[in-house]
Amino acid sequence: FIVFLHRWNYNPTTSTATMGIHFLVSVLLISIATLTSSFQVGRPALAQVKSTAWRTSASERRSRHILAAKNKNKDGDEMSDVDEYRNGATAFLSNFMQSSPSPVPAGEGSRPINDDPLSDIDFDAPKAPKMSLQNLAAVLDAELYEKEWFVTGNISPIYFDDEFQFQDSDVKLTGVEEYARGVRKIFDQTSRAQIISSVVNTTIPNTITITWRLSGRVNIGPKGLAIKPYICYTDFTVDEESGLVVFQEDRFDIPGWDILLSALFPFLIGKVTKEPAPEVEPRVVKMPVISGGKKGGILDGLFQQLGL
Repeated sequence: FIVFLHRWNYNPTTSTATMGIHFLVSVLLISIATLTSSFQVGRPALAQVKSTAWRTSASERRSRHILAAKNKNKDGDEMSDVDEYRNGATAFLSNFMQSSPSPVPAGEGSRPINDDPLSDIDFDAPKAPKMSLQNLAAVLDAELYEKEWFVTGNISPIYFDDEFQFQDSDVKLTGVEEYARGVRKIFDQTSRAQIISSVVNTTIPNTITITWRLSGRVNIGPKGLAIKPYICYTDFTVDEESGLVVFQEDRFDIPGWDILLSALFPFLIGKVTKEPAPEVEPRVVKMPVISGGKKGGILDGLFQQLGL
């Protein structure tokens, strides 16, 4: 792939046929790398999730994020908050992520242009009171159905531990804000995370599983890449003591090579790669009342605990 990009940029006399061969070989190599490295690793035990061996404090991560916003890399892009790229193909493709627009100072009395899209989120907000797994699953279902934060980044931090960790077959990172900004950066905001169900997992302890359909585009390359719709499964591990989500792992119903080939060669969809996931039927989802008889959802329980 590096050879292809080099010739693409610096050798315009190369024939179209030759370039096509180089490109196909490059894609094949990336597909092989993705296939061989996208097998899911075992879910870490909760003790490992809470281990200090690969955790940093929330204040340290916040300082790191502020520093990254001020210190750009040599291309002017913000430094990544990813702790680890779990396969070479993802690490390489991350170099072609579209850069986030830099904030433009506002004139007097005017609103800043390109301001922070997540500025309305209070990442230091008090945490939600502990509730049963069934109630938490219902609350997350309502929140996700409305906000689709798997692609928008518009997350509700009150349900997440400060040392929250995320991983899938491609990346691993630590921190709620880091996760939110990461998905906001990678997904074009025409993308959808349509929630199908949110249930307590009956086979994995202290786990809530979200089933959802991903579609849209990712911000890789000058024009982005279309995503063939497919089904994702998100496992939230919930701490028994706090009732907060401490770990998230995403799984997919198709392998990584299928996702990649479908994005690069859409004409292969349904022939070499799997058909797109079917459309999701709309649901009527309401925020449940956790305690008391009044409406208002999760805040009712919090207010009652405070004696208000």
